[in-house]
Amino acid sequence: MSALAPNSAPTGYALDQDLIDRCGERAAGYDRENSFFWEDFQELRDAGYLKIAIPTSLGGYGLSLAEVVREQRRLARRAPATALAINMHIFWTGIAADLLRRGDSSLEWLLHEAAAGEVFAGGHGEAGNDLPLFLSTTRAERVEGGYRFWGHKIFGSLSPAWTRLGLHGMAQGPDGPQIVHAFMPRDTADYRIEETWDTLGMRATRSDDTVLEGAFVPDRYIGRIVPAGQADLFILTFFAWVEPTFAAVYSAIAERARDLAVAGTKRRTSLALTRTMAYHPEIQHNVAAMQLELEAMLPHLERVAADWSAGVDHGPAWPMKLVAVKHHCAEGARRVVDLALTVSGGGAMFKRNELERLYRDVRAGGFHPASSLLAHEIVGKTALGIDLGEQPRWG
Repeated sequence: MSALAPNSAPTGYALDQDLIDRCGERAAGYDRENSFFWEDFQELRDAGYLKIAIPTSLGGYGLSLAEVVREQRRLARRAPATALAINMHIFWTGIAADLLRRGDSSLEWLLHEAAAGEVFAGGHGEAGNDLPLFLSTTRAERVEGGYRFWGHKIFGSLSPAWTRLGLHGMAQGPDGPQIVHAFMPRDTADYRIEETWDTLGMRATRSDDTVLEGAFVPDRYIGRIVPAGQADLFILTFFAWVEPTFAAVYSAIAERARDLAVAGTKRRTSLALTRTMAYHPEIQHNVAAMQLELEAMLPHLERVAADWSAGVDHGPAWPMKLVAVKHHCAEGARRVVDLALTVSGGGAMFKRNELERLYRDVRAGGFHPASSLLAHEIVGKTALGIDLGEQPRWG
């Protein structure tokens, strides 16, 4: 399957560096207080950043996936949690825009609402479900005029700010179980947000739980109904926007950690050396290891994002390529940050050191879908020529 028709020429939109730097200055405070990034959110909104993936014809800036990845890396280098949470809105607009480019207008309404100021987020995390989007522990029931949902969603980034929560649930259809993809308005009845977010890292995202207690979503906010366990263009496009943009955030953390470690090493001295620690052979070895990781991660990310944006046809290999880049960048970023702390010495343990926060933030990368377990399954089966939907799943 090809990705999509090539996007328009680069728009030239670039987030103001001074704004990015202000976000970076606030990041430690949000982390320390475990508070939502309201000041960042408002500045980014005022700058039009929430509209970067909306087509220009609908009031946005029309950035492609590759261009969004570029901007997200810039923001995440200074404010990773802010970039990660904002991503939950941006990816929905990117999905809708790419579907529209392929002639599928089923989510065009989402682009109009986002252009008018609505804020979208993702409500797909569920305990006990290792196949997000394909299966669901949430129950969906068809009722007059729409669906009702019962379930418990976790990792709900943007909980204080979203006005439309993208979620999914499993319903029994005439031909078997179906996954119903819906967008729940914030003023809906019969749900509640539980403030559970007190975590190791990415604290400013305020990814609280959402408990659905029969919440009704009208038909106009039902985005897709797909047979359980199966994929279509909507699902593929979802992963095309989610995986590389997650990878962008964690790659940026690695870049920032490398920069901080290198700068610090040039200032550090030791009684055993006549020059700075930059001349210690093992410091050089570890810095080289960091750079070697980045030399592989960043071109991988840029290539996958560029291929999707250009409409390259990778056929059934697309799912593998998408989960692989997220896995590669999230795991590589963790290794880079660990090395950065080794290079920087004991001072990196202190809360006043930015590396301490990056060390915690980068740990979140493995928890985003696709997990390491699922990524290896998808890549392994694809390489072996095994259909991803083949049953039984194993054995």
